Amino acid sequence: MTAHGASREALSAARERLDALTDSTSADSARLADELAAVTALLHREVGLRRVLTDPAQSGDAKATLVQRLLGSQVGGATADLVSGTVRSRWSQSRDLVDALEELANIADLTTAERGGTLDDVEDELFRFGRIVSSSTELRAALTDRAASTEAKVELLHRLLGGRAKPATERLVTRLVSAPRGRSLEAGLESLSKLAADRRNRMVAVVTSAVPLSDGQKQRLGAALGRLYGRQMHLNLDVDPELVGGIRVQVGDEIINGSLADRLDDAARRMAS
Repeated sequence: MTAHGASREALSAARERLDALTDSTSADSARLADELAAVTALLHREVGLRRVLTDPAQSGDAKATLVQRLLGSQVGGATADLVSGTVRSRWSQSRDLVDALEELANIADLTTAERGGTLDDVEDELFRFGRIVSSSTELRAALTDRAASTEAKVELLHRLLGGRAKPATERLVTRLVSAPRGRSLEAGLESLSKLAADRRNRMVAVVTSAVPLSDGQKQRLGAALGRLYGRQMHLNLDVDPELVGGIRVQVGDEIINGSLADRLDDAARRMAS
């Protein structure tokens, strides 16, 4: 999704909420993906509803209440809360909200792959399938034929990908073919490949502190670690009052503590500034 202005900020906030939600081991990211995709389809179809949910004249509370009333019994609480938070934000265009929810659904599926250790494979499979589509006029025609039923296209994809690609890859491609929303198949696959690459390149730091970090401290620590590792950094936060030294940071197999005092000191200085 290419967002501008208010929608860019709203999308960033929505992605942060999704990350915070899926950081919990109890969150079912695959279910989130399915339910967010269903909400995307609903808002794509119901133009009037999405205009109401992005109307700047309506309060965020009123829009969130409407979402809970409409979706509360149709999707899980986590999905309803995530969509409620998303409609509270300001969107430049009503379509941007739908694009954002679709992106969140895709990210949730990629999170499932990430948890299963298959994200690299998914990225590679999306790229390779895109190349296959680009080189096969017959396949592209079969998957984009408006006269063909969605069921027939899904069956074709299952024959092509079932058992040969990771489940997340098949789910992402199937959703794209089933609901292209005006995009070309090539453009949709390219967007999915980029999203997977962005997700794979994101590093996660597990931060344990003796006391909860303030928002400012989290931002400064994230920025300092990002500069240190040269990649976007996402923080998973935990609190351990008995922690010696006040803070412990783990990035992959590397633990930043007293054995790497210079890095800790740099992070601490940035947090205090």
